[in-house]
Amino acid sequence: MKKDGVKHKKIGRNAAIAATIGSVIEWYDFFLYATASALIFPKVFFPASDPYIATLQSFGAFAIGFFARPIGAAIFGHFGDRVGRKTALVLTMFLMGLSSLAMGLLPTYDSIGMLAPALLIFLRLIQGIGVGGEWGGAVLLSMEWGQKKNQALMASWPQMGVSAGLLLSSIVISLIMFITGDSFYTWGWRIPFLFSVLLLIIGLIIRAKIPETPSFQNVQEEKQVSRKPVLEVIKNHPREILLAALIRMSENGPFYVYTVLMINYGMETFKINQQFLVNANTVGSLVMVFCIPLFGYLSDRFGIKRMYLIGVATTFLWAFPYIGLINTGIPFVIFLATALSMIPHSMQVGPQGALVAKSFPARLRYSGLSLGSQFGSIIAGGIAPLVCTFLLHQFGTAYAISGYIIFVAIVTFIATLLLKNNPETEDKSLETEGTASVTAQ
Repeated sequence: MKKDGVKHKKIGRNAAIAATIGSVIEWYDFFLYATASALIFPKVFFPASDPYIATLQSFGAFAIGFFARPIGAAIFGHFGDRVGRKTALVLTMFLMGLSSLAMGLLPTYDSIGMLAPALLIFLRLIQGIGVGGEWGGAVLLSMEWGQKKNQALMASWPQMGVSAGLLLSSIVISLIMFITGDSFYTWGWRIPFLFSVLLLIIGLIIRAKIPETPSFQNVQEEKQVSRKPVLEVIKNHPREILLAALIRMSENGPFYVYTVLMINYGMETFKINQQFLVNANTVGSLVMVFCIPLFGYLSDRFGIKRMYLIGVATTFLWAFPYIGLINTGIPFVIFLATALSMIPHSMQVGPQGALVAKSFPARLRYSGLSLGSQFGSIIAGGIAPLVCTFLLHQFGTAYAISGYIIFVAIVTFIATLLLKNNPETEDKSLETEGTASVTAQ
């Protein structure tokens, strides 16, 4: 029994590493596009428009990836609850890696006209489908190999992989900008996308070695595998799906304001060097790499929901000071504001995976977690740059963005109070994960 426990802990560590590294790779691809949508794509794929319209078009294409994410959540949620977490995650990596590779090979608007942005949008859709199935599966692969006392910490490691993916994409773009110089907008921007194929190979090798999670093994052994998990979770748990979507608003929406919109705003309004702004994102990502697991750990000690609510309240209080710092136009102050913004963000991301996962039973957890989270990505992160660009244009002041941040924080605070743990999760599925049988696959 002791030997099984040691083996379980070892596999649990390996599962957390595999989930995190895979998450880093997939989100590298996703954030690479996000940064490019502010820096590159308005000039390369939408050059016929004036700057404002080109920015809206680029952020519109950026948003399309978010609208595709619930499709990925449904597809891979089905596979994850029917066939297993690991199988679904291997498939998501293929989609993300190959679509990013194709972006790196895509002809520009000057070469093939309107077909170029059309193909870019199609590939962004594929990316959205892939990442829509990735997030929930990575959280579960790590969390379900953990023990009840460290659920939030284990679930936070793949969440940290999201920030590490942003960090990696920012570092690579910054490095390539430095190396290629004036050639960055002609051919240099392609290199980070082509680099994805190497990361894809590494990720597939690592994830293929991890056994299926104990939670899913229990579901299989007790013959509780749902035939139609997506339909069943929508029918039986619509409230949980809706609340899971709403609790992402103050985490996801402001995050894309901090990391995407403000690159464009800083360049256009204050003429700040683009590489400096990318470097600010790099430092912000580094802050998250340390803070996300820290707040996951603290959530296990002081309460998962309590930590999440503190993070939402801090985001609310940060809304006006953040814009005040940005509006100074001082590069160092903007740099500092970007880095500090990642602390209230991390206070929510750390406990988020466990908070949402615990509201669904194990047999429907992949589908419920993925659907709720990815619908939340649409109404929050996906449209945040578009909404805030419109607010800036409409009201002529960046403090309109503060109003947006306050609004989403209020919505999330109420939704978090209403979200409750699923009785089946509390009584059984996560209680037994620390002692579930360990089988190689």
